[in-house]
Amino acid sequence: MLVKNDLFDYKNRYIYQDSDFFKFSVDSILLAEYIKLSKKNLKILDMCAGNMAVPLILSTYTKDKIVGFEIQSSVYKLAKKSIETNNLNEQLQVINDDVNNLGNYFSKEYFDIMLCNPPYFKYNEDKVVNEKVELKYARHEIAIDLDQIFKLAKSFLVNKGSLYLVHRAERLDEIINLGYKYQINVKKVQLVTTKKGGNPYIVLVECIKNSKPGIKFNCEICIDGVKSYQNIFKEEV
Repeated sequence: MLVKNDLFDYKNRYIYQDSDFFKFSVDSILLAEYIKLSKKNLKILDMCAGNMAVPLILSTYTKDKIVGFEIQSSVYKLAKKSIETNNLNEQLQVINDDVNNLGNYFSKEYFDIMLCNPPYFKYNEDKVVNEKVELKYARHEIAIDLDQIFKLAKSFLVNKGSLYLVHRAERLDEIINLGYKYQINVKKVQLVTTKKGGNPYIVLVECIKNSKPGIKFNCEICIDGVKSYQNIFKEEV
């Protein structure tokens, strides 16, 4: 069922969702808040845009243009409706295509920032997964995996451009290894827990193209009881 929701506690922002699909979560909010927008006239790409939750949040902080790719037509239609409802057609663009076809739309080394809230789980055809197509693609690496994300970032980020990811904590080793492989080294890692002293369940990472090795781990953040995620990373700036 199609529903129009407030975009969490962001004023004057609304988002369309389908109750049968994968709804945006706190992971998307944390990713949006983690991204540094220290310069103007940035070119920004959301590689797995969904219904454009992250670009919609970013649009409250910047006037820079943001492009999103969404492979599923049903979810793309939600994204388009959300953009139109918020009168952001001049700033936000969503493309209904596989992001692996990025070269059909943009030249190499075009983007200053690339971001992704990707499917978290490896896909195994022998493993039982959700039969709902929208949920299957949102949760499992069917259309894109971590290696493809880094490969695209290697080609389409400007020199010293940034790749931001949110992912499951247990896959941090893969992310670090792929950073070395594609010369987009992980520079910052933010651990996120659901309760104080608990094991991290997700990580936020900032990777920089053609940077020197060396990682800064920020203090653990516990989201239990947090009422607003705006400026949650303010102490890092």
